[in-house]
Amino acid sequence: MEFTCPNNVHFECSKCGLCCGDTKEKTRRILLLETEAKEISDRTGLREQEFTIQITGKTPYFYEMKKRIEGKCYFLKDNRCSIYELRPLICRFYPFELKFELNKDLHIFDFTFECPGISKGKMMARKDFEVLFLLAKERLP
Repeated sequence: MEFTCPNNVHFECSKCGLCCGDTKEKTRRILLLETEAKEISDRTGLREQEFTIQITGKTPYFYEMKKRIEGKCYFLKDNRCSIYELRPLICRFYPFELKFELNKDLHIFDFTFECPGISKGKMMARKDFEVLFLLAKERLP
């Protein structure tokens, strides 16, 4: 499988928490794989129903992370992820997204300018995207 990635894009996480919740412009959907929900449940001692909502029509994702009243991720505490080592694939990728063009058998990395960390920090190399791509191949069914 092949992938393409953006050239000349810089990124450094500013730890602002924007990606962890809703904004005025966007309702965030933090999707989880079945294995991710189970791992978070096993490691935190919470039942999946306490922090997720079951969803359909978003295969390979079967859960959506619940949010707190202010629209932030259930696990965001003091603007930090309390399950950082367990965070879902979708969180590990942000502000990047991996799309698939079926007719070309090609995966395409894209990104959003919504993230204030874009255009800051180090230039993302193909090797950085390879790490993300391998993680996706490992986790996705």
